[in-house]
Amino acid sequence: MEYRNLGRSGLKVPVLSFGAGTFGGSGPLFGAWGNTDVEEAGRLVDICLEAGVTLFDTADVYSDGASEMVLGKAIKGRRDRVLISTKAGLPTGSGPNDWGTSRARLIASVDAALRRLGTDHIDIFQLHAYDASTPVEDVVSTLDQLVKAGKLRYIGVSNFSGWQIMKSLAAADRHGLTRYVANQVYYSLAGRDYEWDLMPLGQDQGLGALVWSPLAWGRLTGKIGRAKPLPAGSRLHETAGFGPPVETEYLYRVIDALEDVAVEVEKTVPQVAINWLTQRPTVSSVIIGARNEAQLRQNLGSIGWQLTGEQIARLDAASAVTAPYPHFPYRRQEGFARLDPPLAG
Repeated sequence: MEYRNLGRSGLKVPVLSFGAGTFGGSGPLFGAWGNTDVEEAGRLVDICLEAGVTLFDTADVYSDGASEMVLGKAIKGRRDRVLISTKAGLPTGSGPNDWGTSRARLIASVDAALRRLGTDHIDIFQLHAYDASTPVEDVVSTLDQLVKAGKLRYIGVSNFSGWQIMKSLAAADRHGLTRYVANQVYYSLAGRDYEWDLMPLGQDQGLGALVWSPLAWGRLTGKIGRAKPLPAGSRLHETAGFGPPVETEYLYRVIDALEDVAVEVEKTVPQVAINWLTQRPTVSSVIIGARNEAQLRQNLGSIGWQLTGEQIARLDAASAVTAPYPHFPYRRQEGFARLDPPLAG
């Protein structure tokens, strides 16, 4: 297992981490993902640790906290061997203080997560969404207090836009408070929007990407293609509307390239898709999920080898889209391009 610094911090994280969204699954979204119980979760944790996967990601909204509870029980007795990443900020009830990142909500959410996880600290805590109703100074000062109290080790965000991150970082810098070092983002061969603003921001400001849904919400599993319509049992029938959309012809173009490369390297389509992500700038860890041992072992086979530069170029070309304004001049016109050097690998 390769370990990388989480952004511009000293925390070492494995290049693959495990997403516990299937743990204790219930409801229309998470129930479709999976409903792993404590016993099976313990077995999956065993396999992860054997492979060097030490980072486990969850959130308070995953099955109304059940994911955190199952994860906490699955790691009991070996807390010192794992890193826990969790998130808060999305609605967990209908009350006026059951959503957002106000001081009261953050303190209560962190304390509740600690109880469910059965631990005294969270290694990586991320805001699950930007709360425009709470001043960023209140948010970053509260997180700083929680870090100083020893309840949080490192902090970050998820699903923020570039300006929202920069506004928060500016407030933290202005007041000498703890900075974000993690950005949990959607990024895949079928969804490369992260590259336009958030990737260069991450490189400039020292935020490491924790990539969620590396298989494009289940579209790059190898079970879908031009000659392979969506299987009857696919969870996408129930969950597609919850995730990022992908245009059909574009998806097939990406899958065509993945299938060709997979044959060449004697790997599966999802293994190639995940390996491509591990070689992208700013990526600290790719979060893999699994409903069972077979899926987990297949995803673990995504590392320990590398795509060639030529293969990466083909995958890049197949998944390329026209850059949105104001980015496209920097990709098309020489004068602009000189002002926008490519990111370091």
